[in-house]
Amino acid sequence: MAPSHQKGPDLKRYMDKKMRLSLNGNRKIVGVLRGYDAFLNVVLEETIEETSGGSGVESQIGTVVIRGSSIVQFESLERIVQE
Repeated sequence: MAPSHQKGPDLKRYMDKKMRLSLNGNRKIVGVLRGYDAFLNVVLEETIEETSGGSGVESQIGTVVIRGSSIVQFESLERIVQE
């Protein structure tokens, strides 16, 4: 039997931490997690897009909203304290 309501993702412990997100299309971005919702849409600040191909070129893109369906992987770049 399915639960009566679906709980959203629990990303509270990652708030205000620097994260690397792998997106579809082999794109990677790094930024500080400022918000999220039940659909895993996220808001990142101070965001940098890492270009693929090993060229090492990075583009500052500022504050972004990423649609949850585009996210393939989350990676924390800071230590996360277990509560």
